[in-house]
Amino acid sequence: MRVRPRGVLGAVELLHSGKVRDVYADGDDLLLVASDRISIYDVALPTPIPDKGRLLTALSLWWFEQLADLVPNHVISATDVPAEFAGRAIRCRRLEMVPVECVARGYLTGGGFEEYCRTGTVSGVELPRGLAEASILPEPIFTPSTKAPKGEHDEPITYAQVVDKVGAETAERLRQITIDVYRRGAEIAADRGILVADTKIELGWAPDGSLVLADELLTSDSSRFWPAESYQPGRAQFSYDKQYVRDWATGSGWDRQPPAPEVPAEVVAATRARYVDVYEKLTGNRWD
Repeated sequence: MRVRPRGVLGAVELLHSGKVRDVYADGDDLLLVASDRISIYDVALPTPIPDKGRLLTALSLWWFEQLADLVPNHVISATDVPAEFAGRAIRCRRLEMVPVECVARGYLTGGGFEEYCRTGTVSGVELPRGLAEASILPEPIFTPSTKAPKGEHDEPITYAQVVDKVGAETAERLRQITIDVYRRGAEIAADRGILVADTKIELGWAPDGSLVLADELLTSDSSRFWPAESYQPGRAQFSYDKQYVRDWATGSGWDRQPPAPEVPAEVVAATRARYVDVYEKLTGNRWD
């Protein structure tokens, strides 16, 4: 087995190319590289969003630091990476990933609202009657989904199905960590004028059996961010995330199946501006 020196692109091995991120092996570590690709409805669009990978990486690193006392994360270094990946890569610990997308919702929107209108529930969680779009929920709820392979769609699952997949003890830990991450993230964001409607996290098992945060954290790709000052239930909200691209795609008549259409330049520019704006509002840092 050859030794791969760190920081040399030619020595790393591509393990997986996802809808947005690429994963490389570098010795005992992994390199998680965020591209400028954007994915909606589990389909990668052909048009990149400039700087998106760097924005996602910077915001994830900021959140990992904010929540480090709450749950451990996979980050080893954001600087010990090949020069070609600088700014958009994280050197990570290897984990055994949990086969569940862990989602917490504090507001009723998106696919959750659509399901509620049909059934009165979201992922098997019964909710009060009469809620409108974007209503705040009585308390955050855990609404997991499957982890679909590239080109397929994630599907909502119930808590009982999570128990079937990973066992009762792990399922409860996943639910508690997800809700804790959402609550802490929503509290921090609220202090900066941002509402976190929902968020998706990924967790993996470390060799010692602990559950560790992985992938991205509270970004515009994994969360819905709304400006608190204009929030009003009963209608769609202005979003600092890829909801703007979803809305464009819905209006375009695309059937949500690959291949996806090219994204117009004005939609690209507006989407990038929203990613930059929420990064700056949350972190207090100016995007260069």
